[in-house]
Amino acid sequence: MSGPEQRESERHPHGHSTDPGTGAGPSAGTRAHDGSGRPAQPYRALAVTASNRASAGVYADKGGPLLVEGLRAMGFAAEGPRVVPDGEPVREVLEEAVEAGYAVVLTTGGTGISPTDRTPEVTRAVLDYEIPGIPEAIRAEGVTKVPTAALSRGVAGVAGRTLVVNLPGSTGGVKDGLAVLTRLLPHAVDQVHGGDHPAEPGSAGHQAGHQSDSRSNSGRSSRSDSRRNSRSESRSDDGSGGPRGGDPR
Repeated sequence: MSGPEQRESERHPHGHSTDPGTGAGPSAGTRAHDGSGRPAQPYRALAVTASNRASAGVYADKGGPLLVEGLRAMGFAAEGPRVVPDGEPVREVLEEAVEAGYAVVLTTGGTGISPTDRTPEVTRAVLDYEIPGIPEAIRAEGVTKVPTAALSRGVAGVAGRTLVVNLPGSTGGVKDGLAVLTRLLPHAVDQVHGGDHPAEPGSAGHQAGHQSDSRSNSGRSSRSDSRRNSRSESRSDDGSGGPRGGDPR
């Protein structure tokens, strides 16, 4: 072996690829295996900022870029931030992210107790099931520094194969949330994608995994359609549904 091949072997003697952006080796946010022999790819993640004023250009979004930075530090292929008004626009971007197959969506903002804070409600409407321990851990992390962190109503859960987590709107709340998520988010994503029990290619378990993925993808659209129909009926009953004015952030 000589030339570029030799140099590549010296850099990666065990055949691990590096992240072209950071130079780091396989990281926590990278798929443990893809079952095809191809190099593992990072899970895709999306950052979303829910803020009426930031979306209107009244002030610059500060929490969203922190989410992107934190996700990339965990090894995810992070995109965004998408900056949208609180309420219905948050629901819409979450549904789009689930349909697009993102592994993770982190939101910041809209989790407080003011009348304009609607992020937890619209997030619950998208989720298939909640994971209460994640927001509980985030609140516990923040309350040791700022007692009002206990007022955050953020939720977390899974929609399809997308893990969604709400973080507070303040930069301090985002940093506290990322400190917690760094310890558990990559493992949680692996669990959602069946990473705890990888099967050998060609085995019955591996084939069943592909069948499960197919069923999950085919069922996602029908679940999303059902949720939209249900919410449409609900909004026609209570007269709500549009983005609400104001933003405490």
